[in-house]
Amino acid sequence: MIQILLPIHILAGIIALTSAALSVSSEKGKRLHVLSGKAYFWGMATIFLTAIPMSIISSNIFLFLIAIFSFYLAFAGMRFARNRKGIATSLDWIAVSLMILSGLGMLILAAIYFLNSNTQYIVLLVFGFLSITLGYADFRSYKNNSATGKERISRHLTNMMGGTIAVITAVLVVNPPFEPEWVWWVLPTFLITPVIFWWNFKILK
Repeated sequence: MIQILLPIHILAGIIALTSAALSVSSEKGKRLHVLSGKAYFWGMATIFLTAIPMSIISSNIFLFLIAIFSFYLAFAGMRFARNRKGIATSLDWIAVSLMILSGLGMLILAAIYFLNSNTQYIVLLVFGFLSITLGYADFRSYKNNSATGKERISRHLTNMMGGTIAVITAVLVVNPPFEPEWVWWVLPTFLITPVIFWWNFKILK
C-alpha cells in the first residue's frame, strides 16, 4: 500500500510546490493566482490523503500529526480566501480544533522524544508551538467574526505561506545534506516566517 501511495504523495508535493511558487509570484486576485491557488490546495489535500494512511500503516504518529498540521494551513488559507463575511462554519470549527489538538499532541510527543534522547523533539516543539499559535489566531478570528477586509487577507496569506513552508520542509528532509536532520526540519520556518511577518505588516498597515 505504501508503495502505491508514495509516488502519488511525491507527485502531489511537486504540484503543490510549483503551484505555490506561481501563486506567490502572480498578481493577487488575477486568474493565474486563483487557478494556481486551487491547484496548490488540491495538491496539499492529496498529500494529506496519502500521508494519513501511510502514517497509520507505519505506526508513525509524528507523520500523522505533521499531516494534519500541513493540510490545515492549506484548508484554512483557502477558507479565508473564499469566506469574505468572516463567519465560520461547522467545518471551520472542526478544522481549527484539530489543528490545536495536533499541536498539543506534538508537545506531548516532544516530551516523549526528549526522554528517549531523540533530537526530533526540537522539531515537535517548533511545530507544536506554531500549530497552537496559528490555530488560536484563527479561532479568535472565527469567534469575533473579524476575518474581513485586510485581516481576512492577512489570515489567508499566513496560512497559505505556512503550508508552503511545510512543503519545502518535506522536500529538504527527504535527503538532508548533513546532520543533524532537525536543522532541515526547522530551517524553512525560521527563514520564511520573518517574510510572512513583513508581508502581514504591509497588508495591515
